[in-house]
Amino acid sequence: MSDERDSDARQATVAIVDDHEAVRLGLRAACQDAGYDVIADTADVPQLLAALGGGSCDVVVLDLSLGDGSSVTDNVRQVLATGSHVLVHSIADRVAAVREALAAGAAGVIPKASPMAAVIGAISTVARGDVLNNVEWASAIEADRDFARAQLGRRERDVLHLYASGLPLKLVAAQLGIAHSTAREYLDRIRAKYVEVGRPAPTKVDLLRRAVEDGILPGLDGEAGDALR
Repeated sequence: MSDERDSDARQATVAIVDDHEAVRLGLRAACQDAGYDVIADTADVPQLLAALGGGSCDVVVLDLSLGDGSSVTDNVRQVLATGSHVLVHSIADRVAAVREALAAGAAGVIPKASPMAAVIGAISTVARGDVLNNVEWASAIEADRDFARAQLGRRERDVLHLYASGLPLKLVAAQLGIAHSTAREYLDRIRAKYVEVGRPAPTKVDLLRRAVEDGILPGLDGEAGDALR
């Protein structure tokens, strides 16, 4: 591993939620070997919340199928409420559940069959605040006929593209040759349209996620993610 990766790992905290102890132990060992600070590993979300004690961590690696009967949406939202990012770790064929997790705000999904190096790479991506746009993400979206795209006009798409790419709204307005107030109106309309189709985007990171989901922006790699940091 490079010194840069080691530095990133030391700065990131990770928690693991999976009802299979062997999975938790394997992930914990791999994360610690990569230099991450694993602050908790639990069998369900309530145990995680208790372990966090009102705090948060950079990434929570969350299994979709927990044995306590909890819902995917509730689990993701409870974790997000702590200020932590969510990386879904699940079997690849649960497309509907993956879609539900992404709709609830998960930053991405990594299959349990993935090599551990890929899992560690996904954790690194999510820890940076980037969207993990991979085959599993695309498959979940394409397979769900109920996944409604917001009907954005050309100018709204232009504003979303530039703003979600990392430009301040003033620069978006300047680049498009419109007033700052007009750019703000477009942004308000964009957010309203996403609310209408059940995909709210209250933050800039949420707008980035929607732009990637709807093909307005490509998936972001580590360098492109620098625009949002």
